[in-house]
Amino acid sequence: MQHLNASQSTAPAAALPATGFIRQRDLIPGIVPISSPTLWRWCKSGRFPAPSKLGPRVTAWKVEDVRAWMAEREGRANG
Repeated sequence: MQHLNASQSTAPAAALPATGFIRQRDLIPGIVPISSPTLWRWCKSGRFPAPSKLGPRVTAWKVEDVRAWMAEREGRANG
């Protein structure tokens, strides 16, 4: 199981748009440095925000949810 440390989770935050949605291909490995199967395991277990289905073949995450997840991880690493 992979774990992100605070420096890994905060640096990519600048790469995220302010609002909107982000697709998996834009999320990993640049923003969240994990594999695709790990991302889906984390979503299923509640460790990472659940994605939204935007269309029959389009799944994306709310940027606000990803930012909140990153902030929570940073808080846990610093506190």
